[in-house]
Amino acid sequence: MRIALAQISSGTDPDENIALVAEQTSAAAALGAELVIFPEATMCRFGVQLGPIAQPLDGPWAQAVGQIATDNAVSVVAGMFTPGDGGRVRNTLVAAGPDGAISGYDKIHLYDAFGFEESRTVQAGDRPHAFRVGEITVGTATCYDIRFPTLFTALADGGATLIVVPTSWGSGPGKLEQWRTLAAARALDSGCFVAAVGQAVPNDPQVAESSAPTGIGHSILAGPFGTVHTELGEQSELAVVDLDFGEVDRARASIAVLSNRRDVNSAAMTCADSDT
Repeated sequence: MRIALAQISSGTDPDENIALVAEQTSAAAALGAELVIFPEATMCRFGVQLGPIAQPLDGPWAQAVGQIATDNAVSVVAGMFTPGDGGRVRNTLVAAGPDGAISGYDKIHLYDAFGFEESRTVQAGDRPHAFRVGEITVGTATCYDIRFPTLFTALADGGATLIVVPTSWGSGPGKLEQWRTLAAARALDSGCFVAAVGQAVPNDPQVAESSAPTGIGHSILAGPFGTVHTELGEQSELAVVDLDFGEVDRARASIAVLSNRRDVNSAAMTCADSDT
């Protein structure tokens, strides 16, 4: 299976961003990609009010993604924002197939960390999500979700052998190292390929220096043995890579973390006292 990592830098205009999706998808399809993965917040970057931007999955922006997928006979995943409850939005991935069929995943784990409070304006989702590209089941996760291994093992339990992680990673000391470690670790945990596609470093220095997580680039494809097969740089880039799902079979047979798991209940934990 051939996939494309479409590392872009989104602006604040959804129409300009959908034009970028169309351009990059066409280029990826010309290179033989069957699945094109865009970052979180492709519809509109973080750091601005998202309520006025949000649209439902049957609205014009998501439907345009569906049309782009149909026009290029590929599947496309891109980050957008849909209306939530109480004036908040949902941080949503739209997944569109070559037949134009659309499904969505609402980010479960919200980024209330490193001084940012995503839950103030974003409503959390509560359901894992996957979709099919031919015979392959593709699980979905978004950015901060990558710090929570149980989501990835749940997707693997549901049949996923590839998990896509559109991201707009926050910058800061140690964050790139954490990003690399987490992508490899989640691939090991789940015995899956993990395609973690991030926003590129913004061209505007004022945007890059904002407190909002606006991207550091370094999109990564990690294999089920924890090997980083591909890592991009900081700037916008389109990378097309081939996946051999025999690697998934080999990893699951030799490492076997999914089949060797045992339920562990913290309520049954013992803690020995010590006088020393």
